[in-house]
Amino acid sequence: MPHTQASKSWVATCLVLAALPTLCLGLLEGLYCGKENCYDVLGVTRETSKAEIGKAYRLLARKTHPDLHRGEEAKAVAEEQFKLIATAYEILRDEESRNDYDYMLDNPDAYYAHYYRYYRRRVAPKVDVRVVIVATLTIISIIQYYSGWQRYDAAIKYFATVPKYRNRALDIARDEINERLHKSKGKNRMSKTEQKEELERIILRVIEEKMDVQGGYAKPRVTDVIWVQLLICPYTLFNFLVWHAQWFWRYTILKQPYGREQKLYLIRRHMGMGQHQFNALEPQQLEDYLRLQLWERDNYVAWKADQDEEMKKKLAENPRYKAYRRYMKNHGPGRITFED
Repeated sequence: MPHTQASKSWVATCLVLAALPTLCLGLLEGLYCGKENCYDVLGVTRETSKAEIGKAYRLLARKTHPDLHRGEEAKAVAEEQFKLIATAYEILRDEESRNDYDYMLDNPDAYYAHYYRYYRRRVAPKVDVRVVIVATLTIISIIQYYSGWQRYDAAIKYFATVPKYRNRALDIARDEINERLHKSKGKNRMSKTEQKEELERIILRVIEEKMDVQGGYAKPRVTDVIWVQLLICPYTLFNFLVWHAQWFWRYTILKQPYGREQKLYLIRRHMGMGQHQFNALEPQQLEDYLRLQLWERDNYVAWKADQDEEMKKKLAENPRYKAYRRYMKNHGPGRITFED
C-alpha cells in the first residue's frame, strides 16, 4: 500500500514537471498556437517586424504545403505543420492579437485573463458596431417612410369609396372628365375599361389634392423618419426649451391672454391626446371645444363629467350592454356554477 501511494506521487510529480516548461512560458492548450510558441513556429523573435514575419511565413508555407509532399502520411504531417504555421501568422500579423499573445507570454499566471482576451476577440463581431447602428437606423427609416406612404395611399383609396367625397371630387373634376373621357373620338377613343381606370385616377388625384389627411394616415414627410429626427434632435430640443420658456414668461409671469393656438394646446393637454390624434378631429368639434372654453381646467372637468354621465346613460339604454351586464351578473367571474 505505501508502495502504491509512492508510485502515484511519483507519477503526479512527473506530470507537473512535464507541464512546468509550458506553464512557465504561459502556453495553454487551445489558445493561440497551443503548447508551441508562435514566434518559434515561424522562426522569428518578438522584436521581428511585421514585414519580416510575413516573409518568414511565405517561405515556410512554400516548404510545408501539403501539395508538395507525396504519400498519405507525409501529406498528413505537412498539413498539420501548415495549419500551425498559418495559425501563428494569423496571430502575429494582427497588432492587437499579437499584443494579447505577448501579454500571455509575460503573465503566465493570469489564466482567466488569457482566456478572456482570446475568446473576446474570436466571439466579437467582425463588423464595426457603428456600421451596424447606421445600417439598422437606415433600414428602419426606409421601412418607416414606405409604411407611411402605404397608410396614406390606403386612406386616399378609402375616401374615394365614400359617396360624399367621391361626389365632391366628381364635381370638381367634371370639366376634366368630360374632356378626357367623353370628347375622345376615333383612334383616341378609350374603351370602357380604360375610361373606368382613368376616372378612378382622376378621382384619386383630386381627393389627394383637396383632402387634408391628418393623424396616423397623414402624408409622410422625410423629416418624420427616425434618421432625420436624430440629426435634428439638438434643434428640436432647443425649440422645445425656448417654447416652454416663452410660455412660462408670457402666460405665467406676464399673465397675457391666450390666443387660439394656445387655447387648443391647453385643450389637447387636458384631453391627453397626441398632436396627430388631435389634428384628426373635425374642425366643427374643435370650434365646439373653444365655444365651451375647455382650455379652462374647471370647465373641462365639468364637461368631462357630463360626457361620462351621458355615456353611462347610452350604455344603460343599449340592449347589447344590458344583455352583457345580465350575463356578467349571472355567469361572471364572481359566480361558481356547475352548469354545462
